[in-house]
Amino acid sequence: MRLRERTPAARDRQTARLHDRPVALTVLSEAPRGGEVPAAVRATYAAFISTGIAFASWAARIPQVKDRLGLSPSGLGLVLLAAAAGSVIALPLSGPVVTRFGSRRTVATMSALAGIALVVVAVGYRIGVAPVVAGLFALGIGMGSWDVAMNVQGALVERRLGRAIMPRFHAGFSIGTVAGALGGAAMVALGVGVTAHLAVIGVAIAIGVPLAVRGFIPDRGGPEEDTTRGAATRASLAAWRERRTILVGVFVLAFAFAEGSGNDWIGVALIDDHGVDPAIGTLGFAFFLAAMTAGRWFGPWALDTYGRVPVIRALTVVAVVGLVMFCFGPSTPVAFAGTLLWGAGISLGFPVGMSAGADDPARAASRVSVVSSIGYCAFLAGPPLIGFLAQRSSVIHALAAVIALLALAGLLAGNVRPLTPPRAPE
Repeated sequence: MRLRERTPAARDRQTARLHDRPVALTVLSEAPRGGEVPAAVRATYAAFISTGIAFASWAARIPQVKDRLGLSPSGLGLVLLAAAAGSVIALPLSGPVVTRFGSRRTVATMSALAGIALVVVAVGYRIGVAPVVAGLFALGIGMGSWDVAMNVQGALVERRLGRAIMPRFHAGFSIGTVAGALGGAAMVALGVGVTAHLAVIGVAIAIGVPLAVRGFIPDRGGPEEDTTRGAATRASLAAWRERRTILVGVFVLAFAFAEGSGNDWIGVALIDDHGVDPAIGTLGFAFFLAAMTAGRWFGPWALDTYGRVPVIRALTVVAVVGLVMFCFGPSTPVAFAGTLLWGAGISLGFPVGMSAGADDPARAASRVSVVSSIGYCAFLAGPPLIGFLAQRSSVIHALAAVIALLALAGLLAGNVRPLTPPRAPE
């Protein structure tokens, strides 16, 4: 039976329906080959999960580090600034680095650096503030470049699959953070020291991740693409002049601020302001991460059904409600419920921003680098800002500053609408 030929008008209507759907759904020219893509999917999940474990293992022990070093809230904010500073320095360079060396080599090298940095923090914690700051700075460099490279690989896998999967990769990150947070809570409850805990995690990351990412798909398809490295490197710098890329970066910044503030301060706020036991405070942090994980795992269905912009705007409202409950709720159970809404509401912001930056395969590395660089400024400014505000009121009330940035993210959500897919040749 002969298929009916579509008219140009019908094709235009289909393009309009797809305009607010992930562009990866329409890029079908890169067909999967053999077992290459399934192996890359597993390797990409491993990279995302591992970075979540590394980060949350550190974040879960922040209250103990604060007490051991005798830090005030503002002092803790300045110490946390070290990791953010390392990431902000590394991120603008990550586009050219990934373009030159590929995502696999970049993740392998930078994950090893991050694992070593965790060991430095673990040992330095017993010495004083300076070695902890040095270790966190190296951790920020390693995890910043690791983040860009694994997102570039995730976008490549998404295009090869022909369907949205980036939020699930970020759900893998959240699964890693939940595992890291629960492990941290268990270590606190069992009385295991910070040094032993973080040293073991650091060694496992430094050895395990480089082995796991050997299944990555090569970033370039052949010798003809290798000749364009110089042009791709120049494109990494040119991406800083693109209006949409910059606005997507600001959008990601708002969600990164909301996510980073929860990661750094939920445990401290519950322990200091609600007076709960340290293990319960760490459990509240785990609730927040679990909600983010669920949102990222089930989010692709909503994105494919309703499109990026409506879903993001609806979830922004959910996050604001959760923050109000956490910051101004009358009891600890209300605060715990607020962490669930807060985590679920911000779950898709960061991965959708990464997908928006990678909509054009030819410029994915450069644009993801720019978006990540802007987004990670939240991790640079967030800890000292919350610490400064907390010094004048309390940590739990200082976190209300996140609401303003989420309102900005809602206004900018239109910029993450996928680029219009090109019309098929006549």
